[in-house]
Amino acid sequence: MQTGTSKLGGMTTSTLSTVSIALGERSYPITIGTGLLGQSATFAALPSAATAVIVSNTTVAPLYAQQLQLALASKYKSVHLVALPDGEEYKTWQTLNLIFDALLEQGCDRKTVLFALGGGVVGDMTGFAAASYMRGIPFVQVPTTLLAQVDSSVGGKTGINHPMGKNMIGAFYQPLQVVCDLDTLKTLPDRELSAGLAEVIKYGPIADLKFLDWIEANMDRLLARDVQALAHAVQRSCEIKAWVVGQDERESGLRAILNFGHTFGHAIEAGLGYGAWLHGEAVGCGMVMAAHLSQRLGLVDMAFVQRLTALIGKAGLPVVGPQLHAQDNVGRYLELMRVDKKAEGGEIRFVVIDGPARAAMRGAPDALVREVIDACCI
Repeated sequence: MQTGTSKLGGMTTSTLSTVSIALGERSYPITIGTGLLGQSATFAALPSAATAVIVSNTTVAPLYAQQLQLALASKYKSVHLVALPDGEEYKTWQTLNLIFDALLEQGCDRKTVLFALGGGVVGDMTGFAAASYMRGIPFVQVPTTLLAQVDSSVGGKTGINHPMGKNMIGAFYQPLQVVCDLDTLKTLPDRELSAGLAEVIKYGPIADLKFLDWIEANMDRLLARDVQALAHAVQRSCEIKAWVVGQDERESGLRAILNFGHTFGHAIEAGLGYGAWLHGEAVGCGMVMAAHLSQRLGLVDMAFVQRLTALIGKAGLPVVGPQLHAQDNVGRYLELMRVDKKAEGGEIRFVVIDGPARAAMRGAPDALVREVIDACCI
């Protein structure tokens, strides 16, 4: 990781950080700073091609697409824009085909570079399109939400949702570069900022208790969008994720710890209908439920559960789970969690905290999980 002051295209940015993802020939940099998006030098190391295609959505494109188009104009003869509908409910085959339609209409070839300009939905779908079109073309992540900057843009997970489960269709496919311009967080709605903080908080209990202490001490600064606080949160989150992904790119073991809170959270998203709760909101509540499960398994004490719950609540996130079914709420949670990607042979697997900054995958008796859901839901 390198830090310092850098000049990009004649414009001096604030302190610039680079975190590297070490994956051999698929290694790539994560660049973090301000004033990055509109500077051609930000993208100088990318391969040349006749065409670039920016994939964004109808909310982000009017704010930032022109800046990115201008930055890319000196490198690519043609820079096209595809603006997808905005929202988790559009993370579908039908929306994915809009990207393929644009690529085919423009006669894009295997050297065409895709740029994902937006949050996690845009990033996941653009990456999946890149992995699939002509069996693989290069792409770059340009995340504009906190959640995408600290989590979804890093590590090569791409995909779409299915009505029966979140992110069940996709591929591991690494970008060439991740560009985190902190200036884009200025236009982020408060609810989206809180959703991103869920993924920031996640890294504390699973990997770094000092970082958890820092988040607690600096939550007010993060909520106020203090750029130095945000820069540190993004950098440390990316460092932790880079370390995990570098050891387990395809989630055969260690990388599963990054799903702390996600088993419960994905059930909430699918059960309510995608888009009713933001992903980070569901993960925040899911972490509370996973902490309660860890406590009932005898792995942590109630003080830890209370500490984590208080921090998640302070971030503006829900800490009480919703009802997914009027007659059999617990049954509906269990049904949805059995199709989670981490389930094995129909057994639900949970990421639990089993010591200071240590997480593990565990199964749990249905009766215990039922107790947790009953205790944590409205």
